[in-house]
Amino acid sequence: MLRPWAAHWFAAVLLCRAVAQYSSDQCSWRGSGLSHESHRRDVEQVYLRCSQGSLEWLYPTGAIFVNLRPNTEPSSGHEAALHACIKPHARSQGAHVYLERNGDLRMLLAEKDQARGSVHCFSLAEGALFVEAVPQADISRRITAFQYELVSSQGPGAHLYPYLHPGLVTCKPCSDDEVLMAVCTSDFAGSGVFHSVASGANDHSAAVVTLSRLFRQKSKVFAWGGARGRGWRGRIDVPAQCSVRPGGDEYLLTGSVHFGKAWLGCAPRYEDFQKLYFRAQRAGTNPCEIDTD
Repeated sequence: MLRPWAAHWFAAVLLCRAVAQYSSDQCSWRGSGLSHESHRRDVEQVYLRCSQGSLEWLYPTGAIFVNLRPNTEPSSGHEAALHACIKPHARSQGAHVYLERNGDLRMLLAEKDQARGSVHCFSLAEGALFVEAVPQADISRRITAFQYELVSSQGPGAHLYPYLHPGLVTCKPCSDDEVLMAVCTSDFAGSGVFHSVASGANDHSAAVVTLSRLFRQKSKVFAWGGARGRGWRGRIDVPAQCSVRPGGDEYLLTGSVHFGKAWLGCAPRYEDFQKLYFRAQRAGTNPCEIDTD
């Protein structure tokens, strides 16, 4: 149900849809509330069409609608599985962030909670972001800023990203098909061992790993150890429910990268993965070719 205090915003939205503002690169947007400070009930439309980007709203006044969509052909099945995740900057202040659907508002992120920098995810089917400025006598030092990513809730290892499924993360092993797909399509894939595990936030821990093989990495989350190094080193975040043991067996390590951090996905013992890979190779069902030796 539309809340009475928000009714004037949606009347303004109906008037402003024809003059919606697009970001210059369709990935990130930077704007200022000073452009309509004298019209504090103005609602600006922002359309972002990338898998990741950022928003920075200086001196927030009024409100903005933020529509996040992938830059692909619409597909009901594909879009239903897509989630948007936002991570506010530590300095972000000056506005509340809501989800809006059919005139109803649901609080996603209050102004007072943004300094924590916690990730919040929602399904694109749940609606658009509605960012409303908090009335302030002095807006000169207020900036609302966050990064966003579009994340699929399907695919190998997606069930291990805790912000997609708060309180519902399961540590079930990936199926054979998921493991083969993960090594070919994940943001990173390699083989290595866990060295240590440090306590992180309530929902995850950070594991230090060394990789002897690196098949792929989307961003440079693993760095070569140098001339005297024995592989690539880095950190992988692991859901708190999924314990890992430092030392011992070598594992196939796959996963995704979100907001610059690597998250563990499918991770069978490397010996088991090699057997699976060779069976699939003989059967001609490998989705990609890698050097497993």
